[in-house]
Amino acid sequence: MNELELACGSFRTLLEEQLQRIEHMGQPAVDYTAKERVTIGIAQGDGIGTIIVPQAVRVLEALLRDEIQAGTVALLEIPGLTIENRLALGQSVPEESLRAIKSCDVLLKGPTTTPMGGKMESANVTLRRELDLYANVRPVTIPEEGVDWMFYRENTEGEYVLGSRGVTLPGMAVDFKVTTDLGTRRIAKAAFDYARNNGKNRVSIVTKANIMKKTDGKFAQICREVAQDYPEITVDDYYVDIMAANLVNPAIRSQFQVLVMPNLYGDILTDEAAQLQGGVGTAGSANIGSRYAMFEAIHGSAPRMIEEGLGDYANPQSILKALAMLLRHICRTAAAEKLEGALAACTVPVTGDTSGVTCREYTDALLTLL
Repeated sequence: MNELELACGSFRTLLEEQLQRIEHMGQPAVDYTAKERVTIGIAQGDGIGTIIVPQAVRVLEALLRDEIQAGTVALLEIPGLTIENRLALGQSVPEESLRAIKSCDVLLKGPTTTPMGGKMESANVTLRRELDLYANVRPVTIPEEGVDWMFYRENTEGEYVLGSRGVTLPGMAVDFKVTTDLGTRRIAKAAFDYARNNGKNRVSIVTKANIMKKTDGKFAQICREVAQDYPEITVDDYYVDIMAANLVNPAIRSQFQVLVMPNLYGDILTDEAAQLQGGVGTAGSANIGSRYAMFEAIHGSAPRMIEEGLGDYANPQSILKALAMLLRHICRTAAAEKLEGALAACTVPVTGDTSGVTCREYTDALLTLL
């Protein structure tokens, strides 16, 4: 069998797997108000994750102290997600760690390092697929400019689900992208539901449908179909390149409210938006599915900070904002509001270097405001 036939066989396998994946979509959402006990998994990850996550746990324990003592909320430490352990096992998420995560309702996760050069799939990509966390939700606010954005990024498709499954032929390499009807419909519905439930009147669909005519074209078309069920909401379409420019345009960026987009574009635009807010260290992220949910900072494990001996100065605001999103997701709204208020009121400077306070010192100050 020649190389072309092998590549075609690999592509057929990918298509068959995606058709099987479609069959398992559409599970009912969990009602956390009806659960007698909510289990929160805690995974530190590696790099600065081992520094910022313990501080977030201190805040979580302070906010839910009574429920933890009563047993209605349980915290479960999830070991095994360090880069050293994952490389030693050759698994992006070790099987034992995945079993422990699946025993929880939600996961508070620190950043995990992804090796360069295709040695291993990203742990986040694996978790999003295994837990079917189809909606990546990232809020960004710049109050002084009237900016209040909510990004809904499709989380289980696009280049990310198949990006590490490409093929090489003599003189060329090919990667794949997938967009499904059900996958697009559910992320679009999540975005429009959020807009309706939070008094927003504009949803912007972001694609590159003029170039990626099949995949992005389908995404834009289905989002428009979903929009018909929300007649009170204005819908517009933007290509990702012009949206990237619009987000840095002070004259118009406050006009945007809810943005929905495929996986890769969402990854890029939300990092840009977070930088406008004050840096990726200031932005939290939710990964939502029907059964499970994972909450994390949007940044990585910051190996340069660790190498330079600055890890203790890592900014915990990102993981703390993710914690606030977690609390809202499990219907602990009062605790979420208390944390959000404390974050807004805490003026202790955390700069990521020795010109500011350490991660722990910032958390100490925050705890006095709860």
